[in-house]
Amino acid sequence: MTSWVRGALLGASIVALASAASAREPAWKFAGEFNPTPENPQAVTDECNRLIGQIATIEAEIAGETEPATIGTTLRRYDEIQYLLSAGYGTSTYQYFADSAEMRDAGSACETDLKKVTARLSLSAPIYQRLNAIDPSGADAATKYYLSRVLAEYDRSGLALPETEREQVRALKARIGELETQFDRNIADARNVIRVAPEDLTGVPEDFIASHPVGEDGLVEISTDYTDIGPVMGFATNLDVRRRLSEATLTRAYPENDAVLAELLDKRHELALLLGRPDYAALVLEDKMLDTTEKVESFMQDVYTAANPIAQNDVARALEVWRETHPGAETLDPWNYALASRIVQQRDFGFDAQEARQYFIYNNVRDGTIALTERMYGIDIRPWKTEVWHEDVDAYEVYDKDVLIGRFYIDAHPRPGKFSHGAIMQLRNGLSEGRSLPSAVLVMNLPKGLMDPSPVYTMVHEFGHLMHHIFAGKQQWAAQSGIATEHDFVEAPSMMLPEWLEDYDTLAMFAQDADGNVMPRELFEKMRRSNYFNRAVGKLTLLSAANISLGLHRGPAPEDLGATTRKLQSQFHPYGVADFSQYQDSFGHLTGYSAVVYTYNWSEVLGLDLFSEFQKNGLNDRATGERYRKLILEPGGSKPAIEMVREFLGREPGLESFKDSLTPEN
Repeated sequence: MTSWVRGALLGASIVALASAASAREPAWKFAGEFNPTPENPQAVTDECNRLIGQIATIEAEIAGETEPATIGTTLRRYDEIQYLLSAGYGTSTYQYFADSAEMRDAGSACETDLKKVTARLSLSAPIYQRLNAIDPSGADAATKYYLSRVLAEYDRSGLALPETEREQVRALKARIGELETQFDRNIADARNVIRVAPEDLTGVPEDFIASHPVGEDGLVEISTDYTDIGPVMGFATNLDVRRRLSEATLTRAYPENDAVLAELLDKRHELALLLGRPDYAALVLEDKMLDTTEKVESFMQDVYTAANPIAQNDVARALEVWRETHPGAETLDPWNYALASRIVQQRDFGFDAQEARQYFIYNNVRDGTIALTERMYGIDIRPWKTEVWHEDVDAYEVYDKDVLIGRFYIDAHPRPGKFSHGAIMQLRNGLSEGRSLPSAVLVMNLPKGLMDPSPVYTMVHEFGHLMHHIFAGKQQWAAQSGIATEHDFVEAPSMMLPEWLEDYDTLAMFAQDADGNVMPRELFEKMRRSNYFNRAVGKLTLLSAANISLGLHRGPAPEDLGATTRKLQSQFHPYGVADFSQYQDSFGHLTGYSAVVYTYNWSEVLGLDLFSEFQKNGLNDRATGERYRKLILEPGGSKPAIEMVREFLGREPGLESFKDSLTPEN
């Protein structure tokens, strides 16, 4: 490697080369830290425009380069654009958690503008030509991998097309971005409610009833927020209430999102055809671990074959108990399946979820999740005294041997207009040598007090994403920082972490009631054994969502989106789909994941295989934890995921750990 290439790749020279850009700040310094408390919506817009303006400046620098294209000049500038785009999307996250509608609208508008910029950059012939002229022969493996992925993405964007068709691609991508933002916004704004008589809430936990006072009309309002759905659908014995809430939930954002989704699917299909692909699914799979539709369908069938016999046994068990407890019932409606399952758990396993709830208090779960992470990776997570956008938000800093390596916020509780699911949102990408600290916000919708067992698993899962972003925040290239792996590996590390909750000593760290009493081991064992009931059902429920995602992207929008979605869902769903369901309109993953929701099943298979190393060496084995952090989390997107998995496992990944996880005998 020549000295000038080595200098371009190592140390601070990556961001301090003498060039035409020497008069401006490097991107990470220009962007600065994320501002959690902008003064007003205009401040959000101004910050978004500031970042977009700097992107245009660097874009012009690349187009105006006269010297030979190199890693240290052209690729560095391109990567600065990626850093600024990421920071811009960080600014757009106000749309998900800001209290005012105006602030959320400003965040949405920012995202729309950024998607237009992204679409324009993806079709920039000058940038592509400069990047394609780089000789990477003397570069390190991560840089070669980065450049190869960038060039492949440009090829998929249609740079080989004539200018007229490139303009069509540009317009399609811009419109797709607008539609995705509108689809997400409609879901966030969609909050259906039902009103019920207090006596119709028989079976629902007392703490829930206490937090839902009777209105002036003598009725109680129940919403489609997750904090309402869980307790009511898990425990309410009134079948009419169950059906009404199920219908309210499965028709969120309907019909307003039907037209949005139809146009989105049409535009995606039109884009795929323009780029010479048979459909949008084929297009988006090209850079995944499973890179063809055939591979995905084969994998999905393998999962179905492994899980369906076990799932059908559980469904039959639920139907049996339903007929016993509801004389005259011949079938089990989908909206009553959770109630039937709870009866099975009580009858066959002696497990009562209401009893378990007393030991899952949000603050304890949060602190226990943090303690588990600290123990597993040998780090220190400390409260961070800084401004936050809402009193419910907690802020933390992550230290490794007293060295600050990242920051994050937790916004855990539901509010009107807030993002209604659970997700990590990256605010800043981390860079090597302390140039930029990784930061993110973990947005969830958990109750402030008692929690059902299921959301506890969600908390641990999402926290895994958070730590992946932090640990992978020391890359030389911004585009390889954080959770930058192939999309169908993104979920794998987080799919592994909830397995620790199957260990009593781990759970006892935070499973304590209001008086500080730890969950009895006997109750834990009942819960653990009952967790195997419906485990295979859960895998197939997830698989049915993956089939919706893949199936809707195999052509243009169908004439009847609801009917097509119900058909696709039913092909893998273990206990049926309600005929009133319009789930497609509130299926938020159709924007960010498009055709690749299968990644949850694929990532779970990989995650369980990764977990097998901890099972072999001990859940608290620090050496295994450090190997996992070093080989799986820290590389970010600097190498293919399959290489990381092979290195950690010492073999090819397989389906055996997944199969073993479905039954308690293994």
